[in-house]
This record gives sequence, structure tokens and C-alpha cells, in this order.
Amino acid sequence: MEKDISISKPKTADDNCQDRKPLEIYMFIDPLCPECWALEPIMKKLQIEYGRYFSLKHVLSGRLSSLNCSKKSKHANIAEFWEKTASRSGMSCDGSLWFDNPIVSPHLPSIALKAAELQGRKSGMKFLRKLQELLFLEKKNIATFEVLKSCAKSVGIDVIEFISDIHSNSAAKAFQCDLKITREMEVNEIPTLVFFNENIEDEGIKVTGYYPYEVYVQIIEEMLQIQPEKAAPPPLENFLECFKLVASKELSVVYNKSIQEIEKEMKKLQLRQLVEQIPAKYGVFWKYIG
Repeated sequence: MEKDISISKPKTADDNCQDRKPLEIYMFIDPLCPECWALEPIMKKLQIEYGRYFSLKHVLSGRLSSLNCSKKSKHANIAEFWEKTASRSGMSCDGSLWFDNPIVSPHLPSIALKAAELQGRKSGMKFLRKLQELLFLEKKNIATFEVLKSCAKSVGIDVIEFISDIHSNSAAKAFQCDLKITREMEVNEIPTLVFFNENIEDEGIKVTGYYPYEVYVQIIEEMLQIQPEKAAPPPLENFLECFKLVASKELSVVYNKSIQEIEKEMKKLQLRQLVEQIPAKYGVFWKYIG
């Protein structure tokens, strides 16, 4: 973790918004990055407990988009990294994708995400999550137009507009803008979070990699210079209805319960036909069907 005095927040149209939250977090990611996927439980918990204090902006780093994934020699290394990340984090990702259905156009999912964001930030966030589910759980090649269209449709995005935007200058320019921000902030690894205080002209705090939840809370407290009020998580059924598909690991982190305790509760909901269990190579996922 580092406090980087060279980081300054780029000016955006949101800077003039009167209702902006005191903090903004830039989260540097790539749709193909298993460690970004592994950070999902912590980010969900942070947004639920302290989301009133910050807005979240995803920035595409392009770090994986520039890989030459077409070389078979790389597939074994990528697959091994996926398996290790899944085993360590509890967020399943199946490295056999790189042998069975390897991705050869790693930049396309990033362009597609920027196209989805043109229909609103919330649309972009839903699209990203669905992309990750398709990639890491279902072993889908998310660098094909067929899968991208299906992803857009499933999260309620206007598919015709989405496909048009993928081929437009707008999505390409938005991606290039993200790459510029990545360079300016000297982000060399992902995931990286950069915390900015909207009310103080000060440097950002850059956090690279994966840390315990308490580290992120401490940064928020330091930047706010107050003791923020922690919100309680919603009832479990409400959480599931909102997020639709979640891992036992995510529920465990958000609700401060063991995996065993969570899965006991989920099986009760399964008996009530509110959720169904989704098989995964590592851990268990639950789909809300109520």
C-alpha cells in the first residue's frame, strides 16, 4: 500500500455535481483478471457498509488486453494462475478454459464494457459482473460477439445500441481514456484502488493488490477524518434479490459468518425454492429464483 503524492484525480463532468459523495474510488480492473474477481466479496461489503461515503468508478487498465493470449505456451501459465487464485480466494474460476476455449481477442471485452457504460454507469456495472460470471463460472469465451450480445440482453441493455456502440469511436475513445488514466496514475498491477477525497485538494491513496477488509475501512476513515457510520447489511433475501447470483464466499464476507453457517441458511432458502445451488469448480454459488 502506498500514499502517492504524484496522483491527482482527472477532471470529469461529475465534479460539478452538488450531490457527489465525499470520496471517490477508482478501481483499476480488467474483465479477464481473476484477482479483480477475487476482490468482489470485499467490494460488496465495502459498498454495503460505507457506500454512502464514496462513489466507485471502474477504470480499465488494459494490462491483460495487451497480452498475446494466442500463444499456447501462455495458456498453461494463465490456467495455473486462475486455479491458484480461485483456491486462495474462494471465488471460483476454472483455468481449463484456456485449454478448452481460449480467448484470443482479450481487448474486446474491455471495449464491450465501455459500450455498456454508454447506457449508464449502473448498466456498466451489471454488465461487468455478468461478464465475470460467464467467464469464470461458465467458461464462456467473452471475446465473441455472440456471448457479448447474450450478456447485454441478460442485464437489460439495449442490444442493438450496444452492438452499434462496440463498433463506434465513442467506446474506443472511452477505453483509450481509461488507458491514459492508468498511465498517469502509474498503475502497473491490477486490481488497484485509488482513493480520492472530493472535498480536499490532496493526493490520492493507491492500494495495489488484495488486502484484508479492515485496511480499506482504515483508509476511508483516514480520508474522511471522521469515524464513519457503518450501515448494517440488508436481510439475506433482499441481498440475494438484488445481486441475483452470489458466492457463499461473498455472503460469508458481507454477513461476517462462516461458509458453513451461510450454506446452512442457504439450504433453508433452497427448500423454500427461493434459491438454487449453482455448481462451481471452487466453492458454491447461489442463484435467486424467488
